[in-house]
Amino acid sequence: MKENTAINNPTGIRYESVNFLDKYFSVQFSINSMEPTYLFKLRYNSLNRLFILVREDSAVLKHLKTGDIVDMKYNTLGSSNSTKPLKTLIRDISKNPQRSFTEHFLVGLYIIDEKYMCL
Repeated sequence: MKENTAINNPTGIRYESVNFLDKYFSVQFSINSMEPTYLFKLRYNSLNRLFILVREDSAVLKHLKTGDIVDMKYNTLGSSNSTKPLKTLIRDISKNPQRSFTEHFLVGLYIIDEKYMCL
C-alpha cells in the first residue's frame, strides 16, 4: 500500500451523494494477491462519514494504516450484483465507542476516485 500525501483535507467538508448507500451495500478488497479477499458491509456514522466495522482480532487490521490508499470494489444491491472499483483512502482507524460491536474498530473510508470524490 502506498502512503497518501496528495489528498487535501479528507476530514473536511463532505459532498457525498445521498444515494451512495442506496446503490452500494458492501465493499471488498485484498491487501495483496497472496491474501484473501475481505468483505465488509458499508455504513455511515452520525457525521455521514463512510466506514466499515472490523473485528479487533481480524488479520486485516495488521495491514491497514491511516493514509493508505486501497483499491476497493463496491458491491451494488439488487439482482445485478455488480462491483465498482474505486480508489479509497483509509481516513482513520479507531476503537468503536458504542456499546454494540465493542470488539470492533471503525475504519473510516474516503473515496478518492475523481467521479466520487469526497464520499
